[in-house]
Amino acid sequence: MLIYIIVGSVREGRTAIKVANWVQQATNQLAIEQIQTEIIDLKQWNLPLFAGAHPPASGIYDQPKQQEWADKIAAADAFIFISPEYNHGYSPALKNALDYLGKEWQGKPAAYIGYGATNGSRSISQIRQVASSLGIVDPNAVMEIRDIFKRNKEENFEANEFEVKGLKAMLEKLQKYHSA
Repeated sequence: MLIYIIVGSVREGRTAIKVANWVQQATNQLAIEQIQTEIIDLKQWNLPLFAGAHPPASGIYDQPKQQEWADKIAAADAFIFISPEYNHGYSPALKNALDYLGKEWQGKPAAYIGYGATNGSRSISQIRQVASSLGIVDPNAVMEIRDIFKRNKEENFEANEFEVKGLKAMLEKLQKYHSA
């Protein structure tokens, strides 16, 4: 099972990449059978603002990076979306990445990790609404990281014991829903 850890922030000094690196390392340490992860960094993908002539649900992809993005997303079995909370919502880079495609998201389970002023709860709530509209399966696998502003001073994100347990439960839910 291939899980993409999608880094939903492109800002300089972002926390999302630190959290993504932790998720990948911790997943490897948990050694849950048949789970592989790959970090998908939206900053590296640098998707232009979606301006295609056809709605993504049509499956007609006319922007140069759109088909490349579609092929990448189609290869995943599940997703973990990591997003900060910006102005009571989630990042525009993540919204754009979701809006680029249609069928490639459908029927695949997703988990959500948020952080920010309300521990990312408002960000996660909005992403889940959009994901549901795209046909992404919601196994109710959510992690809200507390005290991120105090904990983001180091080069690496240091999770606490509750986050490690939460990640394990999240991965198990993704695995269960993928095999269902």
